[in-house]
Amino acid sequence: MPEPHTMYKNIHSLPAGSSLWLGRDGRKIESRYFDFRGEMQQLEEAGPEASQDELRAALMESVEHHLVSDVPVGVFLSAGLDSASIMALVAEVSGSQMESMTLRFDEFSGTASDEAPLAEEIAKAYNTRHQTRTVKGADFQADQAKLLAAMDQPSIDGVNTYFVAKEAADMGLKVALSGVGGDELLGGYDSFRQIPSLVGKLGWIPGLRPLGAGFRVLSGPVLKALTSPKYASLLEYSSDYGSAYLLRRGLFMPWELPEFMDADIVREGWQALNLLENMNASIAGIQRPRNKVSLLESLHYMRGQLLRDADWAGMAHSLEIRTPLVDATLFTKLAGRGYSKQAMAITPKFPMPSSILNRPKTGFAIPVRDWLQGDDGTQSDERGVRGWAKSVYATLK
Repeated sequence: MPEPHTMYKNIHSLPAGSSLWLGRDGRKIESRYFDFRGEMQQLEEAGPEASQDELRAALMESVEHHLVSDVPVGVFLSAGLDSASIMALVAEVSGSQMESMTLRFDEFSGTASDEAPLAEEIAKAYNTRHQTRTVKGADFQADQAKLLAAMDQPSIDGVNTYFVAKEAADMGLKVALSGVGGDELLGGYDSFRQIPSLVGKLGWIPGLRPLGAGFRVLSGPVLKALTSPKYASLLEYSSDYGSAYLLRRGLFMPWELPEFMDADIVREGWQALNLLENMNASIAGIQRPRNKVSLLESLHYMRGQLLRDADWAGMAHSLEIRTPLVDATLFTKLAGRGYSKQAMAITPKFPMPSSILNRPKTGFAIPVRDWLQGDDGTQSDERGVRGWAKSVYATLK
């Protein structure tokens, strides 16, 4: 649910990067202390020149600051470059053996989605006290009500963070570092390639949106039965970056929502959100395609979903989740300068295993479709996490 909207009528969130001063006389003074788009515009004007030494220094500084604590700090570890890089840098600056933890799922055993073996390899390389927690469908079912109750607003994500935070709390930790933010800052998602390509190939066509709407009406039922229904919206949502981003990130397209929500609610909500206009406004004045996608991912997916989910999922277990790659100072030093995740991965003094450096990006997946399987063995009729999203909506509406 994008800011400033909340699930409560007449209650709005304070914009990110802002503060609010309230006087006894009722006066309100709102000020903004950090603006992603404004900072990115300044960074574009400064140019993309960068060096590996600057990258290492900025990362080390952020990690050091996020390790400051009067209690032990652990690390959420997966097989990805983000958490592996943080672990390697932590090993350089920490004066004691660190705690680390990861999740594994029986459903992924023996597949590329099973990150536990490689996470354990990273932990061994940097001599951490490592725990691997196996999460089963029964664990999900047992905690499902608690998980939903912990959400302050509906979310389709956070299940993995909820369980890894639970493991960290069981280990006695009160603070843990997460690799969230690396993809947004360093261009790690496929969207950095897909969205500019889509807009570049189709965005120039006059009248593309109404033409695409007609194509969607005709092809939607057929494509939904055969593949992802989002393919029906390919032409309708390719004319600009905001539209293409919604097509890439949206779990359901607007035309699908009346299938499980009241049509009046959908219409009023879509008008109130003004989503496409707000997305395009959030990148106004940004010139480089990579920087446009970086802002869209940072402002809408990372800020609106990943960070919010980390907050409620961590607090459900009294765990503070810190994100060294989401840092205002780090952003002003690295954003818009062309750094990659591979460049980040070679900054540590002690190299990480080659099996991690050369591993294709997979993302941290959870077997939610298997967990939503009915008692009679039938699967949800939705692909991936769509069934879970409907379950969350039905519970919290």
